[in-house]
Amino acid sequence: MKYKVGFIGCGNMASAIIGGIKEHTDIDAKSIIASDASSNALDKSASALGIHTTSDNLTVARESEIVFLSVKPQFYEAVTSEIKDTLTRDQIVITIAPGKTLDWLSEHLSPELKIVRTMPNTPALVGEGITGVCRNANVTDDDYSRVLRILSSFGLAEDIPERLMDVVVSVSGSSPAYVFMFIEAMADAAVADGMPRDKAYRFAAQAVYGSAKMVLETGKHPAELKDMVCSPAGTTIEAVRVLEEKGMRSAVFEAMKACTEKSRSL
Repeated sequence: MKYKVGFIGCGNMASAIIGGIKEHTDIDAKSIIASDASSNALDKSASALGIHTTSDNLTVARESEIVFLSVKPQFYEAVTSEIKDTLTRDQIVITIAPGKTLDWLSEHLSPELKIVRTMPNTPALVGEGITGVCRNANVTDDDYSRVLRILSSFGLAEDIPERLMDVVVSVSGSSPAYVFMFIEAMADAAVADGMPRDKAYRFAAQAVYGSAKMVLETGKHPAELKDMVCSPAGTTIEAVRVLEEKGMRSAVFEAMKACTEKSRSL
């Protein structure tokens, strides 16, 4: 059997992608196969997603039209060495690991392969991800359109030059962690002021969600939207004053710079 899509590695990100593909494309569970070193991960994927599973990476590489390499970066060298002689130029290989460039992938697989490099993020789990995407010269426009349709099934997919991929890691790939920290800090402060924790998380998370939606849907600059909330001598501008005093912007800036540099070094 020839599967339309295969995954080498079926952890959280792969599961999110598979869920999107099943929900929003014409590819069903019967056309998807995944491998993993963990039998628990395989059992979970088979049960929750209804896909075919195997412990053999070569089966996925041999029998899939599109192959996602969805293992962690530290396992890429071993996996590419294992599957490189099985892949053919008719297949499309999609990677989701930071730091592994198209040149690196071509060197460790084959310069003749069609390779698409991506960086998704965990909001894909709820269909609200965003994925940076670039391709090598072997990927045709039709191939790329097909890949972008698949990647758009769990959020937005944006074509970008490869030189910006490490920036994508810091601005979207890793940034949900920063946002979760912000929500947690907001909720902790609300709890300190007497709000029950479950409500504190709900209020904080919805405020962040709604604010992000305003940026996306109004097209207004974030500074303009901020100013709309800040009444003269009011409560919001006082909170903004403290955030500026404590270096919020600088902390975010430096954290993202460190994240980008770490991605480049992988």
